[in-house]
Amino acid sequence: MTSSDQPSRPHKTATRLSHSGRDSFGHHGAVNVPVYRASTILFPDQETFEDLTSRPFDTVQYGRTLTPSSDALESAVAELENGYRSISVSSGAAACSTALLAHLKAGDHLLMVDSAYGPTRRMCDTILSTYGVETTYYDPLVGAGIADLVRPNTTVIYLESPGSLTFEVQDVPAIVAVAKARGITTIMDNTWASPLFYKPLDHGVDVSVQAGTKYIVGHADVLIGLITLPDQASFRRVKRVSGTLGQQAGPDDVYLALRGLRTIGVRLPQHQRSALTVAEWLEARPEVERVLYPPLPSDPGHAIWVRDFAGASGLMGVVLAEGASEAGIRRMMNGFELFGIGASWGGFESLVLWTQPEKGRTATTWPAPGRTLRFHVGLEDPGDLIADLEAAFHRLGAAG
Repeated sequence: MTSSDQPSRPHKTATRLSHSGRDSFGHHGAVNVPVYRASTILFPDQETFEDLTSRPFDTVQYGRTLTPSSDALESAVAELENGYRSISVSSGAAACSTALLAHLKAGDHLLMVDSAYGPTRRMCDTILSTYGVETTYYDPLVGAGIADLVRPNTTVIYLESPGSLTFEVQDVPAIVAVAKARGITTIMDNTWASPLFYKPLDHGVDVSVQAGTKYIVGHADVLIGLITLPDQASFRRVKRVSGTLGQQAGPDDVYLALRGLRTIGVRLPQHQRSALTVAEWLEARPEVERVLYPPLPSDPGHAIWVRDFAGASGLMGVVLAEGASEAGIRRMMNGFELFGIGASWGGFESLVLWTQPEKGRTATTWPAPGRTLRFHVGLEDPGDLIADLEAAFHRLGAAG
């Protein structure tokens, strides 16, 4: 190992996950970059201060701008995403909002996928609309047909694949081709797959955002967002906005996210294996109308998922068969032993959430006839999770 801990030749993902962003001998031999809790950064002389502060956002100047802790995480994530540089912010919602604000101004038109994460949608309907940005929501399955929605003032197309709650897989290359032909910036929320299983920049997307809260952290104890850019110019553009907004993840959160990144290569494949086992079991249940999980051959997005993705996470949706009563669903939800009722996901623990995707659509309607649940399959034994689900379905069908 060299003194900088950086590989001397290209390595595969598992090796990069272990070594990216490290500089042990630059930190007294510590394997992990220590937590740098710093607001003030001191300089040895006036000339150094003037030199560094004349080059905004590329060097350590102030705790809010960059520290060795945030530098390590951002470098590692950028390498994993095949990007120029990443930016860490306080949450996944902050990453989505910051990326949008960096590329939109009054008078612009935004095309936003209709299956977007709820806080992203609220950003469009409140702050962006207040400041003169018009948003048009589009069908996540529109593909190249998005060209018909482009206006002369369209500056951003925003994607999320698979979609929140409903898990539609978008034809990203087709949408990107339209955007590039018109000079439109594309931003993609890649939280579901993480950079381990999908690399937006490799598919021509201009800006990759994700809630590192989920699979990068992996332990349900940190809020953090990440924005990855393909080149210096785009990095500086977004970093200028994040810095002006005061958006920077805290040092302890950055440290824990980097620690989580080291093990995502073993955690996420296990989530996928267990989730597929559970999804196949759910698909055979009479109480289930449909399982929303792209790795299943029955899923409408399966072909695109196979074409574009290297794997899947542990998050899926389940549409219950018609006839499930509200009282029955409440009995089902309130009796789980292993599935906790919670709105986040991506940690080691399994979760369930009763969703209502039909309420979050304007460009399209959610056609599922039954009620919808979202499951995150954690790292528990899948047999135990299936037993918990079997008991839940018994409660669902029991007389009230």
